[in-house]
Amino acid sequence: MSSVKILIAAAIAATSLTAPVFAQDAEFQMPEQCAMAAPASDMPAESMDGSQMGGDAQSDGMGAMMGMGGVDLATMPEHVQENMRRMMVTMPAMHDGMMNEDADVAFACGMIAHHQGAIDMAEVLLEHGEDEQMRTLAQEIIDAQVGEIEQMTTWLADNAN
Repeated sequence: MSSVKILIAAAIAATSLTAPVFAQDAEFQMPEQCAMAAPASDMPAESMDGSQMGGDAQSDGMGAMMGMGGVDLATMPEHVQENMRRMMVTMPAMHDGMMNEDADVAFACGMIAHHQGAIDMAEVLLEHGEDEQMRTLAQEIIDAQVGEIEQMTTWLADNAN
């Protein structure tokens, strides 16, 4: 299994075994237009992890399907742990943002969280990575994503009801 698949599977396993974490619990903050957004469904986000659909999240969740149930993140390298911690903040925010009934607002809110995830991964690489080409790319990603987040945040302030 590739490192990316392991990382994604571990994130899914970790998020399905814990209480929901929202962007407001960390440094990352979604624009107020996203927090005020009405979800497209009355189904609570926590029921989408598989735990409300019969069985428990560990045996029925995505982590188990990908063979990652029972992963001990403490045994993983520090950069993996940090990526996972940050992803547990941005993934639920991305999901919540995409649930808005207005397609334009849903896109902007979902993409802001998605871009923050890219920034987070790039920051972790800058903290732990050694290859100059990857470090340069990480900084370019940060610069581009910050600009796009600012553009979407401005659009939300001007256009979201």
